[in-house]
Amino acid sequence: MFQPRSIQSSLSIREKILSLDFILVFSILILGLMSMFAMYSTDGGEFKYHTKSHIVRFGVFFTMFLILSFFQIRFWYSTSTLFYLIVLLLLLGVKYFGLTSSGSQRWLNLYFMNLQPSELMKVALILFLSKYYHRISTTDVNRVKHLFLPIVVLVAPVLLVVTQPDLGTSILIAIGGVVVAWLAGVRVKFFTYATILFVSLMPIAISFLKPYQKARILTFLNPDRDPLGAGYQIIQSKIAIGSGGIFGKGFLNGSQSYLDYLPEKHTDFIFTLFSEEFGFVGSISVLALYSVIIYRIVQIGNVTRSSFGKLYCYSFATAFFVYVAVNMGMVLGLLPIVGAPLPIMSYGGSSMMAMMIALGIAMSCKIYKDTPVN
Repeated sequence: MFQPRSIQSSLSIREKILSLDFILVFSILILGLMSMFAMYSTDGGEFKYHTKSHIVRFGVFFTMFLILSFFQIRFWYSTSTLFYLIVLLLLLGVKYFGLTSSGSQRWLNLYFMNLQPSELMKVALILFLSKYYHRISTTDVNRVKHLFLPIVVLVAPVLLVVTQPDLGTSILIAIGGVVVAWLAGVRVKFFTYATILFVSLMPIAISFLKPYQKARILTFLNPDRDPLGAGYQIIQSKIAIGSGGIFGKGFLNGSQSYLDYLPEKHTDFIFTLFSEEFGFVGSISVLALYSVIIYRIVQIGNVTRSSFGKLYCYSFATAFFVYVAVNMGMVLGLLPIVGAPLPIMSYGGSSMMAMMIALGIAMSCKIYKDTPVN
């Protein structure tokens, strides 16, 4: 079934390099280059802070992605619990020592960067639960005693992130954990019970929402209720995307974004800027690249032999799809604005670092696809 451990551990550098999924590597690289052009446009066609910072970050984290790809899959398996606990401690650190910006306390000042641990938790939770369910037989997955720990490790970071407050990221973290449990074989009835409990507690949860969070939900239902206030951003976003037409207005010619009608265009609304300048064709190109990345991660899951690797790749591919879908649904007005960055393209070091770590782990599953993890 598996090749001997000694053979699996003695791959040469050349064999490891040739084992890389080059389609995935080049798709990430092209998406990163496209994000640089978009960031250059947000800075008004000049090499200002956002552009320079984004280029440096992509270069550093893309290199990190390649380096992490060569780490043994057994390394990720053995350190998954430690990784989760470290990120959980960082989230606790945010609660007491975090930086506050725009009313939210989400970052830790590490001097060389402001780290947002909640982005790392998206990866840490999937990795931890992949290991947990790998160690449990499929016949035991639905026993009550095996449901307790996953619930605890999912709820703990979600509650910490909600109190920052960051409702959007907490939902994305929860989705990642739920996906792992679902793919591991947890029965639908347990998800049904959880859904009923969630719906029954929703009135209580709504009472704890901040005023701006309630405004976002009401704006999603009717953006025109406050076109110059809470609804301004989404209205301008839809105008910008619609005005791009088939081929767009051209690079650096987007009026909505270039004339500063569109707030936060370098972060969550980077897709809006890109769509206005490159139109439907450019938007489809971005979607195609994301589709290729997701497909290649799924294919890695298909070829890796360990259930840990399979579960991680399938879960991360699904979560990655959700991250992209939520951001694009948000800027198109199909979902409420929740502050979800577009993977790799949006400005933000923590988000890019987390995605590159996750992609590096997936690539490790490809290189060491025949390696048993325990």
